[in-house]
Amino acid sequence: MTPDAATPESRSDPLVDRFRQHLETGRNASAYTVRNYLHALDEFAGWHRETRGTPPSWASLVRDDFRLYLRSLGRRGLGRSPIHLRFSALRTFYRFLHREEMVGEIPLRNLALPRPERRLPAFVPANRMAALLEAPLQELARERGASRDPVDAAPFLRDAAVLEAIYSSGLRISEACGLRVEDIDLGERVLRGRGKGRKERLVPLGRPATEALVQYWNTTGHSRDPASPAFPQQPGSGIPVSPGEIQRRLKRYLAAAGLDPALTPHKLRHSFA
Repeated sequence: MTPDAATPESRSDPLVDRFRQHLETGRNASAYTVRNYLHALDEFAGWHRETRGTPPSWASLVRDDFRLYLRSLGRRGLGRSPIHLRFSALRTFYRFLHREEMVGEIPLRNLALPRPERRLPAFVPANRMAALLEAPLQELARERGASRDPVDAAPFLRDAAVLEAIYSSGLRISEACGLRVEDIDLGERVLRGRGKGRKERLVPLGRPATEALVQYWNTTGHSRDPASPAFPQQPGSGIPVSPGEIQRRLKRYLAAAGLDPALTPHKLRHSFA
């Protein structure tokens, strides 16, 4: 599903539209966060229109309105996590309205939700992670052995460096793909990551990750222009590789390492932890 920050509700409701502008400019929220929050508000508005016959008047709603909505979600068979995500969006919306003095009270306060399920994060054991980190270069060697034509090493070297950076520094895949040359200090072996809300943090870069990155840059003649993406889609293109491209290629490496191809890059962060 493509991010779409303009849901039907945000186009017709001025309060929701102001909230959308706040997310995009005030909080620098990602397109996916904006889409998900607006979708939650639009879904509630649709429920309100269906049950009450009118769009919601946000300043007039009370806790019992949200209790009824909560029951309707339960009757639909929604799990605890989807319910919590919807009410998280509603609470964020109401906190914004309250700060802007558009509502007097926040009607969701002290509303009891189903307890979230507690799950232990899945992670890849160290010995299997080593096989995964070696997979890009092994796949490169396999392709070279199977082809009579020259094989472009750049994407395999890039993928090896990306996976090493994610595992070494606990980066989100979007952070790794968004790195620029100026964000990485090879001498000090640290990099600057940009997390949710564009918050910056300095994190260490391990020796294997540093070596993989240097090999990739040196082999491909990567530009050392500070503004250049650290991991471009194509060498010299100036366009950073997309998270979707890394996710797609990761499935190949997972299979080559004998791991479940359904594992996500986020599991690498759990493995780092």
